[in-house]
Amino acid sequence: MTKSEQLFQQACGLMPGGVNSPVRAFGSVGETPRFIRKADGPYMIDVDGRQYLDYICSWGPMILGHNHPVIREKVMEACMNGLSFGAPTEAEVKMAELICGIIPSVEMVRMVNSGTEAVMSAIRAARGFTGRNKIVKFEGCYHGHSDALLVKAGSGVMTAGVPDSSGVPAGCTQDTLSAVYNDLDSVSALFEKNPGEIAAVIVEPVAANMGVVPPAEGFLPGLRKICDQNGALLIFDEVITGFRLALDGAQGYYGVRADLATYGKIIGGGMPVGAYAGRKEIMEMVAPAGNVYQAGTLSGNPVAMAAGIAQLTILKEHPEVYSHINRLGEKLYGGMEKIIEEAGVPCRVNHVGSLGSLFFTGQKVENYGEAKTSDTEKFARYFRYMLDHGVHLAPSQFEAMFLSSAHTEDHVELTLELVRDYFQKFYE
Repeated sequence: MTKSEQLFQQACGLMPGGVNSPVRAFGSVGETPRFIRKADGPYMIDVDGRQYLDYICSWGPMILGHNHPVIREKVMEACMNGLSFGAPTEAEVKMAELICGIIPSVEMVRMVNSGTEAVMSAIRAARGFTGRNKIVKFEGCYHGHSDALLVKAGSGVMTAGVPDSSGVPAGCTQDTLSAVYNDLDSVSALFEKNPGEIAAVIVEPVAANMGVVPPAEGFLPGLRKICDQNGALLIFDEVITGFRLALDGAQGYYGVRADLATYGKIIGGGMPVGAYAGRKEIMEMVAPAGNVYQAGTLSGNPVAMAAGIAQLTILKEHPEVYSHINRLGEKLYGGMEKIIEEAGVPCRVNHVGSLGSLFFTGQKVENYGEAKTSDTEKFARYFRYMLDHGVHLAPSQFEAMFLSSAHTEDHVELTLELVRDYFQKFYE
């Protein structure tokens, strides 16, 4: 028995399912989670000493790779001054100034401690600003685990086969309306049925929690137009795409302005952190400036701020990071497409920049319903093959692959060789 297996047995008696987040569970792929001891660059090393080429990147934020020396140094400097104060620090101001300077639509920002908290707070601000209660979300888009948003959510909810969640009262979701991703008519229909009642539309500008599903041409501009016509706010959930798709995120990449945006651990260099941000007139509704209450006694943690400032500063000063990871993305995902075509197997590859997913289905994947046609058993076999050969993917058909600036063309070539061998020799 490996040490990872021993730890997992112990963990199952101490933590629900043996993990602290469902997305870390390996049950759906018939494996035991690998317990990681350390990570550096594009690699993770588990407690048994085995090295893996990592395409999870801590679920996205490690855009510069693991254990980046500059970020590590800034974190250590911050730690020397104390770990937490529960009081304002200069680092919070620097972080807010940095974010506002990078993203044109952002005039004010509030730091929180997670992406879930950021989304929950942004929706509250939108409701306070508009005086309306209803929100529109999209099937398969995941916006954290707050009660009102666990309606046809993606991510770990899809993997577990649970359409909603026990413990969520019906009243919590009565004002949550679900539309079909990439289908503007379904959004318009909801506004027609609920005139003057919808506060906001929240969307992952690139859906990345039902696998990667890019927005169809005209979809995001169409949402902007519908919101403007109906006096509703448009919220971009950029927990995945923010500062990864481009320096100014999906708003810059697609040229569509959001009224509010939410961000996650990428602004903390991978440390637990989040933020919501947007137009000044909306953000000034938040306490203590306004009457929309939201608090977090340890928000803007000085160590997390140090890591985030270091990462965002590097990304701002080195735009070549994006050309590098996007070029690798085209090489990796484009190469996978070619291999699948040559093998003649019913699979699809969706990708945008450094984000990508391999779906085990023969049909296009442009929404939640189409994503669910994927054969999860076939994905599980593929996952185990890649893991056995030293490539660590997310243990779910419905999660994204991520590249970092620490990955190289050699890493991509190695990965493509494994993909080619699998589909030529082992695919069933």
